[in-house]
Amino acid sequence: MEIPESMKSSLQEWNNGNGIDLESWIGCSGNFSLAAGYTTLFWPKFTHFDGYILRADFSESSLRGFEQQNAGNRKTVEWVMNHLHLDSIHYLGCEDISQDKLIILGNALKEIYEAKLKWQFPEHPCIVELYIPKDRENFSEYQISFWQKCHETGSA
Repeated sequence: MEIPESMKSSLQEWNNGNGIDLESWIGCSGNFSLAAGYTTLFWPKFTHFDGYILRADFSESSLRGFEQQNAGNRKTVEWVMNHLHLDSIHYLGCEDISQDKLIILGNALKEIYEAKLKWQFPEHPCIVELYIPKDRENFSEYQISFWQKCHETGSA
């Protein structure tokens, strides 16, 4: 795994300047409560409902509202229902947020979601999108989402 540029100097300070790799650093800095919580992001539960593939904890009333707002555009509805703002993984104002970390995290989540969706729903191919904003310092706009390929026909 590539070390984010914004972390290299602090990781290099470990072990009397000899540095530390990411996996070892997690072993020294992390905790099992966070590790257990991260499983909801790194292996989320998905469900097939009414022709959609959605996060298992979705709200049916939200789904119906988005259907009405988007004139039945299933791709848009699925995208909105499944999107995740990467900056919301941690608290607002988290001091170590940076574009390099969001990009590495987003790319990893994209690969994970692609693999899980293909494994769980082989008969419903999905497209996973990592949205990186033009203004890369606009951290609240980094998003990941997905939709079924079959919903692309006729979509905007």
